[in-house]
Amino acid sequence: MNDFKPFDDQRPRLIAALSPGGRRRLAGKIAKQLRTAQQQRIKQQKAPDGSPYQARKRQPLRAKTGRIKRAMFQKLRTSRYMEAVGRENSAVVEFTGKVQRIARIHQYGLKDRPHHNAIDVQYAEQQLLGFSKEDNKLIENIIVMFVSEKNW
Repeated sequence: MNDFKPFDDQRPRLIAALSPGGRRRLAGKIAKQLRTAQQQRIKQQKAPDGSPYQARKRQPLRAKTGRIKRAMFQKLRTSRYMEAVGRENSAVVEFTGKVQRIARIHQYGLKDRPHHNAIDVQYAEQQLLGFSKEDNKLIENIIVMFVSEKNW
């Protein structure tokens, strides 16, 4: 039996009882914590279900010398490109600007051209954003802490 069953039943009413500003602050906290969790998961190169990302394809032997390889999505996971927004009725973590296209291609495993002279390449599906069980627990903990603070 779930020990939090009574809380789970009351959660929608507790959130609805918050003022619009309180809901926006709560959504902002949730969005920021989710962004941090997503960034850490992308850094570990893991999908939301815990499975590792597919490895990069090997480059030709006569590739450029002295090239420094970074981990996949190293820049993509920075706060500059990953936005956390808390609105009155939603908490959103999304990629911003031109990197949305890159993220969408990898998220759904679509075809794209690496540069304008290249042929189309089929990319492997690598979920960048998604919910894990830990994320759901994190959201529940944030709601409990926020409601217990009484600053809403």
